[in-house]
Amino acid sequence: MGTAATTTEQLPAGDFQLAVVLSRYNDDIVGALLEGTQRAWRAHGGREAALRIERVPGAFELPLAARAFALSGTVDAVVALGCVIRGETAHFEYVAGECARGLQRVMLDTGVPIAFGVLTVESRAQALERAGDDRQNKGHEALETALAMASLLRRLR
Repeated sequence: MGTAATTTEQLPAGDFQLAVVLSRYNDDIVGALLEGTQRAWRAHGGREAALRIERVPGAFELPLAARAFALSGTVDAVVALGCVIRGETAHFEYVAGECARGLQRVMLDTGVPIAFGVLTVESRAQALERAGDDRQNKGHEALETALAMASLLRRLR
């Protein structure tokens, strides 16, 4: 199986307006995801002013913020970033599952791509692995997914 486009030529960001919504919870990990997103945005030629960044309290609130951006008509795609680490209670299932369902619903209801950059992991160590300084950073991957889908929808329209 292939991955999302892998070169800046395949995903030029210069013509797009994107929003990033991110959770404040597990802020150090989510901050590293944001750095990966911003690195990818710049690598693909995105303008700083065309990338709007807003924070929400936690992953559970990401769908509402994504929906607000999607309905605003001001963005071509939204990147949602967060980190939910499994604990000893059922809280993980509720937050992670509802966040994923909510973001998918926003995407399908609005027709605006919502890239899922929310880590759902068993441990902090797993989260740190996925938020590193390389292209494996899930924020980087989510940005490329958002660009790929925004490009596809633009071509189809």
